[in-house]
Amino acid sequence: LQRALASVYAQTFKPREIIVVDDGSTDETSKIKELFPHVKYFYQKNSGVSSARNLGIKNSTGDWIAFLDSDDEWHKDKLKLHVEFHANNPNTLISYTNEKWIRCGNEVKMPKKFHKEGGNIFKKCLSHCIIAPSATLIHKDLLEEIGNFDEALEVCEDYDMWLRIACKYEIGLINKKLITKHGGADDQLSMKFWGMDRFRVAALEKLFGLKLSKEQEELVKKTLLHKYGLLLKGAVKYDRMSDIGEYKKKLKEIRI
Repeated sequence: LQRALASVYAQTFKPREIIVVDDGSTDETSKIKELFPHVKYFYQKNSGVSSARNLGIKNSTGDWIAFLDSDDEWHKDKLKLHVEFHANNPNTLISYTNEKWIRCGNEVKMPKKFHKEGGNIFKKCLSHCIIAPSATLIHKDLLEEIGNFDEALEVCEDYDMWLRIACKYEIGLINKKLITKHGGADDQLSMKFWGMDRFRVAALEKLFGLKLSKEQEELVKKTLLHKYGLLLKGAVKYDRMSDIGEYKKKLKEIRI
């Protein structure tokens, strides 16, 4: 958290306010106020990453919101380049940047499937999450229209958010590595849950409640067919009888 906040204070374009949400930590995180006395610090009982981000959104006073997870850090010109991008693209209400990956202290090459694109990227976003929350800047008006992070999703809440946006709007890309993502820790959410596609499936199924185009609807169905199949194989492999029945039923329903 100290590293993350230091990267915010080092920005060449200074943010109006810095909000820290402590999601029920037990490791004296509250002492961060002694090192960074100007931050707005909020504590809540452990309620998950979506709830924490939503609390930060609720208590923010600016029109634009940038997120930063505690295990990531911004490069010094990140906010400056966002500001320049939106000045040149005033009708775009969300943008994100490329990123650098560090695993166990070493830089690693980003897999091809995570390569970044801008514009109409709904199709690109369906298979997996290509946008890191720490890489984004988003206008509050867009959040008010689309809705905040889904607190029912323990993980893949960002995947869900970007899909809800991308099915209606273009997403701007600043194709420079302006954040560093540090990975490899056992306590990261991506390491905590088995079958991450279970949560992606929940996000995809929600999309049918939105006004999708016929093409978008077919893309979602195709993606769900693939993911249901993968989850069924996993359920069979680990002898999860209730899951086997569930995914067989879903596969039959979506094919009809």
